[in-house]
Amino acid sequence: MVTLFDNYEQQYSVLTADITAQIGSLAASNTKDRRQLISNIEKHVEEAQELLEQMDLEVREIEAPKKTRCRTKLDCYRAELKRLTLEYIKARSIKQGSLGYDSTDPDDNFDPRISNDQKQRLLDNTEKLERSGNKLEESYKILVETEQTGTQILQNLGEQRETIQRSRNRLRETDEELSRASRILNAMIMRSLQQKLVLLIVGACMFIALCLGIYLGFKN
Repeated sequence: MVTLFDNYEQQYSVLTADITAQIGSLAASNTKDRRQLISNIEKHVEEAQELLEQMDLEVREIEAPKKTRCRTKLDCYRAELKRLTLEYIKARSIKQGSLGYDSTDPDDNFDPRISNDQKQRLLDNTEKLERSGNKLEESYKILVETEQTGTQILQNLGEQRETIQRSRNRLRETDEELSRASRILNAMIMRSLQQKLVLLIVGACMFIALCLGIYLGFKN
């Protein structure tokens, strides 16, 4: 199955092949073609840098088994683009006069300051790309650590929830035991009251019988 990362790889391969071919043609080109080649190379280098940034973002969405391989490829692509950038700077700095040309175009004689500025700009772009990649890598590590911390917190909360649930169940069982004990105690109290009432009735009956016996004894 072709992934988005694979599509970016194909586009990157086409761009770097074009850059390599144009760098090879740069030193032997005339003034007009040289300016066009320079414009095309710089445009393609910027597009390649954007593709590497997209590939770096896409790597984060790839599953672990394939992620390491894609990360290694991405590092190789960055090194390759840096090498091509340096080759372009070297080819750009070669003057046409050293190749046997007699140019009458004032733009053909490069001002060292302009060449150095452009060289520095390309180097800055390459370094910026590397810094962006490093920042994205650090952000990804922080994201992974945050995700692990969140997972650990969720596990702890789950364990605490189970502990609370068990405590609640024990409290419910204790409450049921107390309810049963309360019912038993109430039944014992009722039986005790009933026994006392029976004793009172028996005592009253015996008192009445005694009184009645004494009365009848005196009457006779």
